Amino acid sequence: MNGLSASPLAAASPRDALSSAMTDPFGRTISYLRVSVTDRCDLRCFYCMSEDMTFLPKADLLTLEELDRLCTAFIAKGVKKLRLTGGEPLVRRNVMTLVRSLSRHLSSGALSELTLTTNGTQLAKHARELADCGVRRVNVSLDTLDPKKFREITRWGEIDKVLEGIEAARAAGLGVKINAVALKNLNEDELPDLMRWAHGKGMGLTLIEVMPMGEIGSGRIDQYLPLSLVRARLAQQFTLTDLAESTGGPARYVSVAETGGKLGFITPMTHNFCESCNRVRITCTGTLHTCLGHEDASDLRKPLRASDDDMLLADAIDRAIGLKPKGHDFIIDRRHDRPSVSRHMSVTGG
Repeated sequence: MNGLSASPLAAASPRDALSSAMTDPFGRTISYLRVSVTDRCDLRCFYCMSEDMTFLPKADLLTLEELDRLCTAFIAKGVKKLRLTGGEPLVRRNVMTLVRSLSRHLSSGALSELTLTTNGTQLAKHARELADCGVRRVNVSLDTLDPKKFREITRWGEIDKVLEGIEAARAAGLGVKINAVALKNLNEDELPDLMRWAHGKGMGLTLIEVMPMGEIGSGRIDQYLPLSLVRARLAQQFTLTDLAESTGGPARYVSVAETGGKLGFITPMTHNFCESCNRVRITCTGTLHTCLGHEDASDLRKPLRASDDDMLLADAIDRAIGLKPKGHDFIIDRRHDRPSVSRHMSVTGG
Protein backbone atom coordinates (compact mmCIF):
# COMPACT_ATOMS: atom_id res chain seq x y z
CA MET A 1 0.00 0.00 0.00
CA ASN A 2 1.75 3.14 -1.23
CA GLY A 3 5.04 1.27 -0.91
CA LEU A 4 4.52 0.61 2.81
CA SER A 5 3.83 -2.76 4.32
CA ALA A 6 4.02 -4.44 7.68
CA SER A 7 7.34 -5.98 8.56
CA PRO A 8 7.38 -9.77 8.15
CA LEU A 9 7.71 -11.76 11.33
CA ALA A 10 10.46 -14.33 11.07
CA ALA A 11 9.05 -17.82 10.96
CA ALA A 12 11.36 -19.01 13.71
CA SER A 13 10.59 -16.10 16.02
CA PRO A 14 8.82 -17.07 19.23
CA ARG A 15 5.40 -15.42 19.11
CA ASP A 16 5.44 -14.52 22.78
CA ALA A 17 8.54 -12.33 22.45
CA LEU A 18 6.92 -10.31 19.68
CA SER A 19 3.48 -10.00 21.25
CA SER A 20 4.15 -9.87 24.99
CA ALA A 21 2.49 -6.99 26.84
CA MET A 22 4.65 -4.03 27.84
CA THR A 23 4.42 -3.64 31.62
CA ASP A 24 6.80 -1.33 33.45
CA PRO A 25 8.39 -1.95 36.89
CA PHE A 26 5.44 -0.21 38.59
CA GLY A 27 2.76 -2.40 37.03
CA ARG A 28 1.62 0.11 34.41
CA THR A 29 0.78 -1.48 31.07
CA ILE A 30 1.76 0.55 28.01
CA SER A 31 -1.09 0.87 25.52
CA TYR A 32 -0.56 4.38 24.11
CA LEU A 33 2.25 5.30 21.71
CA ARG A 34 3.09 8.82 20.56
CA VAL A 35 5.28 8.95 17.47
CA SER A 36 7.01 12.10 16.26
CA VAL A 37 7.31 11.86 12.48
CA THR A 38 9.40 15.05 12.20
CA ASP A 39 11.03 17.63 14.46
CA ARG A 40 10.23 20.37 11.94
CA CYS A 41 7.38 22.82 12.23
CA ASP A 42 6.07 25.71 10.17
CA LEU A 43 5.50 27.78 13.34
CA ARG A 44 7.86 28.75 16.17
CA CYS A 45 5.70 28.92 19.30
CA PHE A 46 7.95 30.56 21.85
CA TYR A 47 7.24 28.09 24.67
CA CYS A 48 8.14 25.15 22.40
CA MET A 49 11.06 26.29 20.22
CA SER A 50 13.73 28.91 20.00
CA GLU A 51 13.37 31.25 17.05
CA ASP A 52 16.51 30.00 15.30
CA MET A 53 16.05 26.25 15.75
CA THR A 54 18.57 23.83 14.26
CA PHE A 55 16.67 20.86 12.90
CA LEU A 56 17.91 17.35 12.33
CA PRO A 57 19.38 16.52 8.92
CA LYS A 58 16.66 14.76 6.94
CA ALA A 59 19.00 11.82 6.43
CA ASP A 60 18.86 11.14 10.19
CA LEU A 61 15.11 10.57 10.19
CA LEU A 62 13.55 7.15 10.03
CA THR A 63 11.96 6.48 6.67
CA LEU A 64 8.18 6.24 6.52
CA GLU A 65 8.58 2.49 5.99
CA GLU A 66 10.69 2.25 9.15
CA LEU A 67 8.17 4.30 11.13
CA ASP A 68 5.44 1.95 9.93
CA ARG A 69 7.43 -1.11 10.99
CA LEU A 70 8.21 0.42 14.38
CA CYS A 71 4.56 1.31 15.03
CA THR A 72 3.48 -2.16 13.92
CA ALA A 73 5.90 -3.77 16.39
CA PHE A 74 4.40 -1.74 19.23
CA ILE A 75 0.86 -2.58 18.14
CA ALA A 76 1.79 -6.29 18.21
CA LYS A 77 2.92 -5.73 21.81
CA GLY A 78 -0.35 -4.19 22.94
CA VAL A 79 -0.52 -0.56 21.84
CA LYS A 80 -4.17 0.35 21.19
CA LYS A 81 -3.89 4.10 20.72
CA LEU A 82 -1.40 5.64 18.32
CA ARG A 83 -0.87 9.38 18.02
CA LEU A 84 1.28 10.98 15.33
CA THR A 85 3.00 14.18 16.42
CA GLY A 86 5.87 16.44 15.40
CA GLY A 87 7.05 19.10 15.25
CA GLU A 88 4.11 19.47 12.94
CA PRO A 89 3.34 16.01 11.56
CA LEU A 90 1.60 17.24 8.42
CA VAL A 91 4.74 19.00 7.12
CA ARG A 92 6.50 15.63 6.77
CA ARG A 93 6.67 14.84 3.07
CA ASN A 94 4.27 12.06 2.03
CA VAL A 95 3.14 11.56 5.63
CA MET A 96 -0.34 10.58 4.44
CA THR A 97 1.11 7.38 2.95
CA LEU A 98 2.13 6.44 6.49
CA VAL A 99 -1.32 7.30 7.86
CA ARG A 100 -3.02 5.26 5.14
CA SER A 101 -0.73 2.30 5.74
CA LEU A 102 -1.22 2.36 9.51
CA SER A 103 -4.98 2.43 9.01
CA ARG A 104 -4.83 -1.30 8.23
CA HIS A 105 -4.46 -1.87 11.97
CA LEU A 106 -7.77 -0.11 12.53
CA SER A 107 -9.40 -2.35 9.93
CA SER A 108 -7.99 -5.48 11.59
CA GLY A 109 -9.05 -4.36 15.06
CA ALA A 110 -5.49 -4.49 16.38
CA LEU A 111 -5.55 -0.72 16.91
CA SER A 112 -8.46 1.10 18.56
CA GLU A 113 -7.49 4.64 17.60
CA LEU A 114 -5.19 6.40 15.14
CA THR A 115 -5.02 10.13 15.68
CA LEU A 116 -2.68 13.11 15.52
CA THR A 117 -1.86 16.42 17.14
CA THR A 118 -1.43 19.31 14.72
CA ASN A 119 -1.11 23.08 14.70
CA GLY A 120 -3.85 23.13 12.06
CA THR A 121 -1.99 25.02 9.33
CA GLN A 122 -2.01 22.03 6.94
CA LEU A 123 -5.32 20.57 8.06
CA ALA A 124 -7.45 22.06 5.28
CA LYS A 125 -5.31 20.15 2.78
CA HIS A 126 -5.43 16.79 4.56
CA ALA A 127 -8.64 16.62 6.64
CA ARG A 128 -10.71 14.64 4.14
CA GLU A 129 -8.01 12.04 3.56
CA LEU A 130 -7.41 11.69 7.30
CA ALA A 131 -11.09 10.87 7.74
CA ASP A 132 -10.91 8.42 4.83
CA CYS A 133 -8.03 6.66 6.59
CA GLY A 134 -10.11 6.03 9.70
CA VAL A 135 -8.86 8.94 11.82
CA ARG A 136 -11.86 9.99 13.88
CA ARG A 137 -10.53 12.95 15.84
CA VAL A 138 -7.59 15.32 15.96
CA ASN A 139 -6.12 17.66 18.54
CA VAL A 140 -5.38 21.17 17.31
CA SER A 141 -2.96 23.38 19.24
CA LEU A 142 -4.41 26.90 19.45
CA ASP A 143 -3.64 29.25 22.33
CA THR A 144 -5.59 32.34 21.29
CA LEU A 145 -8.24 33.63 18.89
CA ASP A 146 -6.58 37.04 18.66
CA PRO A 147 -4.61 37.34 15.37
CA LYS A 148 -2.05 39.69 16.91
CA LYS A 149 -1.45 37.43 19.92
CA PHE A 150 -1.30 34.42 17.62
CA ARG A 151 1.54 36.01 15.65
CA GLU A 152 3.29 36.90 18.91
CA ILE A 153 3.05 33.35 20.26
CA THR A 154 3.96 31.60 16.99
CA ARG A 155 6.39 34.34 15.90
CA TRP A 156 4.92 34.53 12.39
CA GLY A 157 1.78 32.42 12.08
CA GLU A 158 -1.49 33.48 10.46
CA ILE A 159 -4.49 32.36 12.47
CA ASP A 160 -6.83 32.27 9.47
CA LYS A 161 -5.05 29.16 8.12
CA VAL A 162 -5.62 27.38 11.42
CA LEU A 163 -9.28 28.36 11.64
CA GLU A 164 -9.76 27.23 8.04
CA GLY A 165 -8.15 23.90 8.93
CA ILE A 166 -10.41 23.44 11.93
CA GLU A 167 -13.51 24.04 9.82
CA ALA A 168 -12.23 21.63 7.16
CA ALA A 169 -11.73 18.96 9.82
CA ARG A 170 -15.23 19.47 11.17
CA ALA A 171 -16.68 19.38 7.65
CA ALA A 172 -14.87 16.07 7.06
CA GLY A 173 -16.55 14.63 10.13
CA LEU A 174 -13.47 14.68 12.35
CA GLY A 175 -13.91 15.39 16.02
CA VAL A 176 -11.71 18.32 17.04
CA LYS A 177 -10.29 19.08 20.47
CA ILE A 178 -8.45 22.32 21.06
CA ASN A 179 -5.25 22.23 23.13
CA ALA A 180 -4.24 25.57 24.63
CA VAL A 181 -1.15 26.32 26.70
CA ALA A 182 -2.04 28.68 29.54
CA LEU A 183 0.35 31.63 29.35
CA LYS A 184 0.74 34.18 32.10
CA ASN A 185 0.00 37.76 31.06
CA LEU A 186 -0.74 36.69 27.50
CA ASN A 187 -3.84 34.53 27.08
CA GLU A 188 -4.98 33.99 30.67
CA ASP A 189 -7.79 36.56 30.44
CA GLU A 190 -8.95 35.08 27.14
CA LEU A 191 -9.39 31.49 28.34
CA PRO A 192 -13.11 31.82 29.22
CA ASP A 193 -13.86 33.16 25.72
CA LEU A 194 -11.70 30.47 24.11
CA MET A 195 -13.73 27.87 26.00
CA ARG A 196 -17.05 29.41 24.97
CA TRP A 197 -15.91 29.47 21.33
CA ALA A 198 -14.73 25.85 21.34
CA HIS A 199 -17.78 24.52 23.15
CA GLY A 200 -20.05 26.58 20.91
CA LYS A 201 -18.70 24.59 17.95
CA GLY A 202 -19.00 21.25 19.71
CA MET A 203 -15.26 21.00 20.35
CA GLY A 204 -13.57 20.14 23.61
CA LEU A 205 -10.87 22.34 25.13
CA THR A 206 -7.88 21.14 27.12
CA LEU A 207 -5.62 23.58 28.96
CA ILE A 208 -1.94 22.72 29.45
CA GLU A 209 0.70 24.07 31.80
CA VAL A 210 4.02 25.27 30.39
CA MET A 211 6.66 22.57 30.80
CA PRO A 212 10.42 23.12 31.32
CA MET A 213 11.67 21.39 28.18
CA GLY A 214 14.51 22.62 25.98
CA GLU A 215 16.32 25.95 25.85
CA ILE A 216 13.95 28.53 24.34
CA GLY A 217 15.85 31.76 24.96
CA SER A 218 13.49 33.28 27.53
CA GLY A 219 12.53 32.61 31.12
CA ARG A 220 9.66 30.15 31.52
CA ILE A 221 8.88 31.43 34.99
CA ASP A 222 7.45 34.51 33.29
CA GLN A 223 5.19 32.30 31.12
CA TYR A 224 4.11 29.79 33.76
CA LEU A 225 0.50 29.92 34.90
CA PRO A 226 -0.63 27.18 37.31
CA LEU A 227 -3.89 25.61 36.18
CA SER A 228 -5.04 25.35 39.79
CA LEU A 229 -5.33 29.14 39.65
CA VAL A 230 -7.03 29.05 36.23
CA ARG A 231 -9.58 26.52 37.45
CA ALA A 232 -10.34 28.60 40.55
CA ARG A 233 -10.95 31.66 38.37
CA LEU A 234 -13.17 29.72 35.95
CA ALA A 235 -15.17 28.31 38.87
CA GLN A 236 -16.19 31.87 39.73
CA GLN A 237 -17.94 32.17 36.34
CA PHE A 238 -18.89 28.59 35.46
CA THR A 239 -20.24 25.46 37.14
CA LEU A 240 -17.48 22.85 36.85
CA THR A 241 -18.20 19.22 37.68
CA ASP A 242 -15.43 16.61 37.81
CA LEU A 243 -15.80 13.76 35.32
CA ALA A 244 -14.48 10.26 35.92
CA GLU A 245 -13.89 9.62 32.22
CA SER A 246 -10.51 9.40 30.55
CA THR A 247 -9.43 9.43 26.91
CA GLY A 248 -6.28 7.45 27.68
CA GLY A 249 -4.11 10.54 28.05
CA PRO A 250 -3.01 12.70 30.98
CA ALA A 251 -5.95 15.14 31.10
CA ARG A 252 -8.45 15.40 33.94
CA TYR A 253 -11.86 16.54 32.74
CA VAL A 254 -14.75 18.60 34.03
CA SER A 255 -18.13 19.34 32.50
CA VAL A 256 -19.13 22.99 32.14
CA ALA A 257 -22.85 23.43 32.82
CA GLU A 258 -23.17 26.82 31.16
CA THR A 259 -21.65 25.75 27.84
CA GLY A 260 -22.57 22.07 27.81
CA GLY A 261 -18.97 21.28 26.91
CA LYS A 262 -16.00 19.46 28.38
CA LEU A 263 -12.85 21.10 29.71
CA GLY A 264 -9.59 19.26 30.33
CA PHE A 265 -6.60 20.13 32.48
CA ILE A 266 -3.10 18.76 31.83
CA THR A 267 -1.06 19.64 34.90
CA PRO A 268 2.51 18.26 34.77
CA MET A 269 3.62 20.91 37.24
CA THR A 270 0.88 21.31 39.87
CA HIS A 271 -0.59 17.77 39.86
CA ASN A 272 1.32 15.25 37.81
CA PHE A 273 -0.34 12.31 36.09
CA CYS A 274 2.47 9.79 36.50
CA GLU A 275 0.61 7.18 38.54
CA SER A 276 -1.61 6.29 35.59
CA CYS A 277 0.95 6.79 32.81
CA ASN A 278 0.28 4.30 30.03
CA ARG A 279 2.33 5.91 27.26
CA VAL A 280 5.75 6.15 25.71
CA ARG A 281 7.16 8.39 22.97
CA ILE A 282 9.30 7.75 19.92
CA THR A 283 11.21 10.48 18.13
CA CYS A 284 11.56 10.74 14.36
CA THR A 285 15.05 9.23 14.66
CA GLY A 286 13.81 6.13 16.47
CA THR A 287 14.71 7.11 20.03
CA LEU A 288 12.30 5.82 22.66
CA HIS A 289 11.54 8.07 25.63
CA THR A 290 9.55 6.35 28.36
CA CYS A 291 8.98 9.58 30.32
CA LEU A 292 8.32 13.11 29.10
CA GLY A 293 10.20 14.60 32.04
CA HIS A 294 13.35 12.45 32.07
CA GLU A 295 16.43 12.33 29.88
CA ASP A 296 16.05 8.56 29.45
CA ALA A 297 16.58 7.42 25.87
CA SER A 298 16.73 4.04 24.14
CA ASP A 299 17.89 3.70 20.55
CA LEU A 300 15.43 1.61 18.55
CA ARG A 301 16.86 2.56 15.16
CA LYS A 302 19.87 0.27 15.57
CA PRO A 303 17.91 -2.94 16.30
CA LEU A 304 15.32 -1.94 13.71
CA ARG A 305 17.97 -1.80 11.00
CA ALA A 306 20.06 -4.71 12.27
CA SER A 307 17.60 -7.41 11.23
CA ASP A 308 14.68 -7.98 8.90
CA ASP A 309 12.67 -9.63 11.66
CA ASP A 310 11.55 -7.85 14.82
CA MET A 311 13.18 -10.01 17.49
CA LEU A 312 15.99 -7.57 18.28
CA LEU A 313 13.53 -4.70 18.19
CA ALA A 314 11.07 -6.42 20.54
CA ASP A 315 13.90 -7.18 22.95
CA ALA A 316 15.09 -3.55 22.90
CA ILE A 317 11.54 -2.34 23.55
CA ASP A 318 11.16 -4.67 26.54
CA ARG A 319 14.47 -3.53 28.02
CA ALA A 320 13.47 0.13 27.65
CA ILE A 321 10.04 -0.38 29.24
CA GLY A 322 11.80 -2.10 32.13
CA LEU A 323 13.61 1.17 32.84
CA LYS A 324 10.55 3.44 32.78
CA PRO A 325 10.74 5.74 35.83
CA LYS A 326 7.95 6.14 38.35
CA GLY A 327 7.43 9.81 37.52
CA HIS A 328 8.91 13.06 36.31
CA ASP A 329 10.50 15.87 38.29
CA PHE A 330 9.50 19.08 36.51
CA ILE A 331 10.30 22.24 38.46
CA ILE A 332 9.66 25.86 37.51
CA ASP A 333 10.66 28.60 39.91
CA ARG A 334 13.17 31.44 40.10
CA ARG A 335 15.91 29.09 41.30
CA HIS A 336 15.23 26.56 38.50
CA ASP A 337 14.67 28.79 35.49
CA ARG A 338 16.35 26.24 33.25
CA PRO A 339 14.91 23.31 31.29
CA SER A 340 14.39 20.12 33.30
CA VAL A 341 15.19 18.14 30.17
CA SER A 342 17.39 19.32 27.32
CA ARG A 343 15.21 18.17 24.42
CA HIS A 344 12.64 20.60 23.07
CA MET A 345 8.93 19.82 23.14
CA SER A 346 9.08 19.59 19.34
CA VAL A 347 11.28 16.46 19.57
CA THR A 348 8.49 14.34 21.05
CA GLY A 349 5.44 16.51 20.37
CA GLY A 350 4.40 16.59 24.01
